[in-house]
Amino acid sequence: MNQGNMFSISNHLRLPLLAGLVCILICGFPLAYEARSIGDDSRENTITDDTAEYLRSYGALMKSYMNFSVDPCDDFYEYACGNWKNVKPPQRTTNKRSNLLDIIYTLTEVTEQLMTKTQLAEALNVSAELRVAQRFYNSCLAAEVFPHPAADPAYLSLIRSIGGFPAVDGDAWNASRFSWFNMSAHLTNYGADGLIHDKITQYYPFQPYFKLPELGFDYNVHTDNIANKSSRAYPKNEKRMHNYLKAFNLTEDKIESVITGVFDFWREALAIKDRFGGDDDRCNELSELYNVSTFGQWRSYYEIAWDGKDFYNDSLAVNYCDFYYTELDKVCARHLEAVANYLAMKLLYRMDAKLSDQEYQKDHCLLVVQSSLSHLINKLYMAEHFSDDTHSEISAMVTELRKAQRQVLENVEWLDGETRREALVKESTITPVIGSYKDEELTDLFIRKIGNLSVAEDDYAQNIINVRRLATTLWRHKGLHFEDFSPDAKPIALMIGNQVNAFYYILDHSIYVMAGILHPPAYHRSWPDSLKFGTLGYLVGHELTHGFDTVGSSFDSNGQMRNWWSTKSEAVFQERAKCYVDHYSNYLIPEINRRVNGNETKDENIADAGGLTQALTAYRSHMKQLQRRVEDNETVTPKNEQMPGLDLSPEQLFFLGFAQLWCAAYEEEHYWEELNHEHTSDKYRVLGAVSNNNDFAEVYKCALGTAMHPKEESCRIW
Repeated sequence: MNQGNMFSISNHLRLPLLAGLVCILICGFPLAYEARSIGDDSRENTITDDTAEYLRSYGALMKSYMNFSVDPCDDFYEYACGNWKNVKPPQRTTNKRSNLLDIIYTLTEVTEQLMTKTQLAEALNVSAELRVAQRFYNSCLAAEVFPHPAADPAYLSLIRSIGGFPAVDGDAWNASRFSWFNMSAHLTNYGADGLIHDKITQYYPFQPYFKLPELGFDYNVHTDNIANKSSRAYPKNEKRMHNYLKAFNLTEDKIESVITGVFDFWREALAIKDRFGGDDDRCNELSELYNVSTFGQWRSYYEIAWDGKDFYNDSLAVNYCDFYYTELDKVCARHLEAVANYLAMKLLYRMDAKLSDQEYQKDHCLLVVQSSLSHLINKLYMAEHFSDDTHSEISAMVTELRKAQRQVLENVEWLDGETRREALVKESTITPVIGSYKDEELTDLFIRKIGNLSVAEDDYAQNIINVRRLATTLWRHKGLHFEDFSPDAKPIALMIGNQVNAFYYILDHSIYVMAGILHPPAYHRSWPDSLKFGTLGYLVGHELTHGFDTVGSSFDSNGQMRNWWSTKSEAVFQERAKCYVDHYSNYLIPEINRRVNGNETKDENIADAGGLTQALTAYRSHMKQLQRRVEDNETVTPKNEQMPGLDLSPEQLFFLGFAQLWCAAYEEEHYWEELNHEHTSDKYRVLGAVSNNNDFAEVYKCALGTAMHPKEESCRIW
């Protein structure tokens, strides 16, 4: 899925790495319980006392998320997740909270344990690098990060070296020497989005591409949500800037003046995007309409951020939106001080732990280690926590899901014979990878770079600057050194097993189920198979479906872009895809009075629908196979497919598990953050998927005309 993903790029070049987030362990039970593997049904299905207690406990947890006052046929999301916001663990950061995302904190607990594994590090020949990670972690624990020490000399020195901070430096700041574009380019070296929002294409030569920047701090700003000071967006951003500026002992009058200047800049910059709705393609249309020449500063970005790599002329892999940047340059020229102040504070924001309370400082420190020193932690994690038994069971599940997908392709009535043959060939060539992609030589290189990281015991600010810079450099490595790699080189993202993700990689027609995803609520070996298929099975099916969404379907079995569709079948396919666009575009998000962008989210919505259908088909097939083996008197003990404490049939549990992957607690700002994402907000992706699934209506006995079964003919491609 793609967080991910299930997590975009310009419409004229869809990123061939479709990512997907998954789930979370709220109860702290380990993954080591033995249970029958899906792939080995001859193993006796013995439920131990520990396993039974775990299942009772997890069933109670699932039940605690539910709102039984709501009919599942009226609002299945509220039924499945309505009480989650009341029983979730305490808030740790300003980020969106979800059952999906909180698995990251499960992994931080594992990371904390791994930081003590000196013998394991010795066996893996990474002892020196682990000591560097430990020094950074200890410096983080000992530092004062709440509230953020914005005035630390290390931060100010860096800001002055890349553009300056007029609010702090006053007359010493020289406007004539300031370049808003160059300062934004420098910010990208630390993973900070100023006025350049760059990403990396996940294929050779791994060059950058560009999204239009989002403005603001904790809350993305839009013209209407900062129209007056009473909106939620205004005070949240105002407070963030006030706290940073106050750290420099500025007067209240000065602080107010600086903040007012930033808001004035934002309003003018937002007016540019309003002219084309913030859509990359429409921006490029305006560039042609107004005959805007190429924005001339991009070479500076490549000099600052990419060692002068000559990607500038590779127009196939970038989206510069010359109209936007030409107009933005005019706005910045009218607000030079405000822009410099804004970018300085964006760098501070990147270094800020952004904690809601000091008690979560350890979480922050572990998250930085886990995400920024990821290749080291991943090597330890995979050696310690990813077993052959787990690999075997997930492989067996993938096999079942592929059988289900093949069955769909064989039986779908609207494909003509030749197109069906092409589709079946494509399905037969899928390569599954469980755990992670392995490149030991590159992994060792990255780990050695971690070993060279400069860490000072009593200078956390400089340490976090160094770590942020190193993480960005490692992420850009294949692009910076593309000459050293072959054209079929894999993305770096596929090497990190301990991430909460799954991928479909379009260029080699492969799916990846990363080891970090294999925690509740996505997976536990002791669960009933009905729950496993409703969670991990759906996630795998989602990734498989990406091979046959509107982007994946334009590539063949060799990963080559080729139209293998007949005119008739393609016309039906596009018509059915439009059904998803129209359906999801009808969802109004009342918190921000905006509708879901059905066109931007269509491929993820198609993948959700396909994944859910395939997973249920695979589960039903799996249970029939078990039943035949029982009838044939093989040594197979029937497994209890219900969850203790939940009065649900196995297939009702299947759908509940799917929905509870996406239990979330949104604040208003989080809807704005996700408004232009390729993934529909969590609530509406659940509602959209089940209301277009006839099996769901049958399993939960939803009458035709109810909200979850609105019409006889639902949206369906696969």
